[in-house]
Amino acid sequence: MARIGFDGRALASPAAGMRRYSQELFAALAHLDRSFTIVAVGPSSGSSVPRGIETIEPASSLPTNMGWMLTGLPRTIRKARLDAFHAPAYTTPYGIRPVVVTIHDVSYARHPEWYPYKRDPLRRAFYRRCAVTADRIITDSAFSKSEIVEAYGVRPDAIDVVPLAAPTAMTAGPALPLPAGCPKRFLLHVGDLHARRNLEMLARALCAVRKRNPAHRSVALVLAGVDRGVRAALETLASATGEPVPLIWFAGAIDESTLLALYRSAAMLTYPSRYEGFGLPLLEAMSCGLPVVASATSSIPEVVGDAGVLLDPDDEAGWTGAIERILDDDAHARAMRVKGLARASEFSWERTARETAAVYRKLLGT
Repeated sequence: MARIGFDGRALASPAAGMRRYSQELFAALAHLDRSFTIVAVGPSSGSSVPRGIETIEPASSLPTNMGWMLTGLPRTIRKARLDAFHAPAYTTPYGIRPVVVTIHDVSYARHPEWYPYKRDPLRRAFYRRCAVTADRIITDSAFSKSEIVEAYGVRPDAIDVVPLAAPTAMTAGPALPLPAGCPKRFLLHVGDLHARRNLEMLARALCAVRKRNPAHRSVALVLAGVDRGVRAALETLASATGEPVPLIWFAGAIDESTLLALYRSAAMLTYPSRYEGFGLPLLEAMSCGLPVVASATSSIPEVVGDAGVLLDPDDEAGWTGAIERILDDDAHARAMRVKGLARASEFSWERTARETAAVYRKLLGT
């Protein structure tokens, strides 16, 4: 029985997407594939380790993520006596082979203008080293595979595409209590408030809908995610409308139960991003029966298929019309919900686990 380790600290990652990926994937692997022993290497104190997964206590380490990758994680891996190691998010431990790394997207390498922070050149160099030295790479979409090839010159046959899935808790159902202050009628966007998410265009489109139809003046845009530098501009745009109902409501960082409540009560998910490696909120929304309006860019068409409305992210008039139609046309909205539920059912963590196990077998030559 092969022993496959992964970085146990990912189970408590501050990045919700990385945390969810690790929890869902490795729990499914431990349950579905008995030919592997799954080992959480060095999980943080208090981490929620899924059932069926072995744990190895962390060795001493230098501080910071890079220090863990250079010292603590390699020491802990050697103690665990593994056959292979899976790094679930971009960075690999120094000197460990064989290793597979999951790279969810390379927006930081392809569009460094979106990440104007002092440490980003160092981070990009570290990520590049991890990609080119890995034995195999897993990524979430065919789009991301092509981007990794372009960014790092990695051979295409060293990269496996394994799509993600929505959390098992994300299902259609009755409305749930909303957080205090949340508008009753709203469009929803889920994800950090980042320049690539194109949220000012979305706010202007909703503003146009409210001006054209008085019946929609109470519809707001709810933004669920951490601000990454664009909130001030959005607040300025919203304050200029002069409407009694605020144009934008900032939900901030939320837990999974609150997210489910938002999905179940929103009129639609609006996702005008310019770049996504996968776009997990698209699947989450469709799994909850929510109509989706999204950009026809990057990986988004791979996820949504024909189950949502896909538009040029710069077509503000098109976004205005698509939003207005879903608000006005109940039959159209119902048809989108049905198609979204069918599309979401094609993705599951069982499928993700099976396809990931196939990568391990390829890595081990079995």
